Amino acid sequence: MKLPVIRHFQRNNTPEQIQSCIELLESYSEYSRITDEEMDIIGELITNLCGAVEVHQMIADGMHERDAANAFAKKVLGSIDQ
Repeated sequence: MKLPVIRHFQRNNTPEQIQSCIELLESYSEYSRITDEEMDIIGELITNLCGAVEVHQMIADGMHERDAANAFAKKVLGSIDQ
């Protein structure tokens, strides 16, 4: 997870565009000849894109952009520590 990447995706794309990209990457990840390195990159991209969708939702619910991004980062870091 890279917060600057999540912010970039969130600021420059609609949730619908991001969701379409997630679906495309998920489909590509099912390709039989994908390498482990490519799979790691796809996983990282999907994680960041899902984060952008979640930040979009928090903003739509009334949270300030910076607070939404920080709340998402804390949520992810909190789940890793458990």
